[in-house]
Amino acid sequence: MSKSIWRGFLTGVISGTVLGLFLKFIQFITELKVYTLLLNIDFLYNKHLPETLEFSLHLIVSIFISVVYFYFCEKLNLHLRQQFVLSFVFTTPTVLLYFPLSIFSIKETPALSNGLAILWWIIGHFLYALLLPLMFNQIKQRF
Repeated sequence: MSKSIWRGFLTGVISGTVLGLFLKFIQFITELKVYTLLLNIDFLYNKHLPETLEFSLHLIVSIFISVVYFYFCEKLNLHLRQQFVLSFVFTTPTVLLYFPLSIFSIKETPALSNGLAILWWIIGHFLYALLLPLMFNQIKQRF
């Protein structure tokens, strides 16, 4: 595995785990099903899946985003400010996924009109977007 892919993999696992744990904590304290929404794929596969498998699928998406992010940061030799901009460009579509995931979900998930759930979803993904460039630079220095 090339260094860039390995670094992206590691960043994806860490950043995706932080996002997942953050939304799980928010769901625990608010009872807003934002973590359920993050992991939910029941509209694609309607049989029950263990949470660990659903979380693994979430991490695969995070790893993919991170590997592509690492590729562009290294290929374009981006400075920190540019890395943050690219991170938000990559993360914005995941914020917008709140709406189709809520619409197509079979499980109970937050309503489209639930402003607080949307806010927590945005904050969680904002945290993820902040972690990508921070992790990029930390991991690049260490590995």
